[in-house]
Amino acid sequence: MDLTQLEVFRAIAEEGSVTAAAGKLHRVPSNISTRLRQLEDELGTALFSREKLRLHITDAGRTLLDYANRILALTEEARLQVSSQHPAGVFTLGAIESTAAVRLPPLIARYHQAWPEVELDLSTGPSGAMTDGLLAGEFSAVFIDGPPKHPQLEGIPVFNEEMVLISSLNHPPVTCAREISGATIYAFRANCSYRRLFENWFARENASPGKIFEMESYHGILACVSAGAGLALIPKSMLESMPGRDSVSAWPLSDSMGELAIWLVWRKGSGSANLRAMVKMLEAVQE
Repeated sequence: MDLTQLEVFRAIAEEGSVTAAAGKLHRVPSNISTRLRQLEDELGTALFSREKLRLHITDAGRTLLDYANRILALTEEARLQVSSQHPAGVFTLGAIESTAAVRLPPLIARYHQAWPEVELDLSTGPSGAMTDGLLAGEFSAVFIDGPPKHPQLEGIPVFNEEMVLISSLNHPPVTCAREISGATIYAFRANCSYRRLFENWFARENASPGKIFEMESYHGILACVSAGAGLALIPKSMLESMPGRDSVSAWPLSDSMGELAIWLVWRKGSGSANLRAMVKMLEAVQE
């Protein structure tokens, strides 16, 4: 049973004859008759009783007609949602945690006010997981540090970010990686781009971190650092939003290595109305 069969069946039920249904659907009567016969054979029951040139719907036909009307209505609704130039339906976004916590709340609020028919679905995680999810089709777009390196992805820079090294208040000033070579570090999992930046900073200055403890939240990292248990690298905007920001000292990375951009990234060729509306809103914010 396919949509064409249901459309034919409904037209016959509405018009009362094969000839009239054929005219409505711009098909030849023989095609309409064949479609109806195939549907009845598949269901194993008569959908119409024949009386001369007229067809009268049976009880089984009335039951199917109710389902057919609902199925065809949902199909049309889905077609309009997917092909519409007006933002609507589900819009799945991924974002690294710091961007989701600090940058996105006002943006999402404005987007929802402008396009209330869009159902925003936001997930957070390390940049590597967000990129993998985008490539796997789990997200419509993601906010990660860019630019994107995969050939199937494209995007635009949307936020400037600065990473800062945080230490306990009694820690000496940090001006280069060599000064803290061997120090205990707190960071997210290995697929976090901020962690890779931290490790590259050490490597660039022929230094290396000591033990790296993996944490799941910035609040946990901040608590450990403020207690003097080690050092960490976090976005300056994230630090400034946290209640415990005055319990640590913050130091910029040498050679401006901590300066980066957050990008909105999507698969090449994606051009949904929801994505276009988000891009337009971000471009307006930057002006």
